Amino acid sequence: MSAPVDNLLSNWAYMVMTALAWNLKAWWALSLPEQPRWRQRHQEQKQQVLRMEFRTFLNAFIKIPCQILRAGRRLVYRVLQYNIHLPVFFRLCTVLRC
Repeated sequence: MSAPVDNLLSNWAYMVMTALAWNLKAWWALSLPEQPRWRQRHQEQKQQVLRMEFRTFLNAFIKIPCQILRAGRRLVYRVLQYNIHLPVFFRLCTVLRC
């Protein structure tokens, strides 16, 4: 792995940011709830997210095209494109109360 910076302190900061991003992915996956009715499917999805490469995680859950609207006194997020990971994303959003 090569860091795209030119000195030791910058390399350290880059590695810390990378580690935090990787930990965010793991925390996100471990926070997924498991409903008793769909326990097996939810456990499989959790393992799938845990084993996911970071680039795939980024494209599936972070870079979701979304339209943000202000309606009344609240924000409305409209998802503009579907991917196969959105049900998992929305399941976590309900737990985090996003």
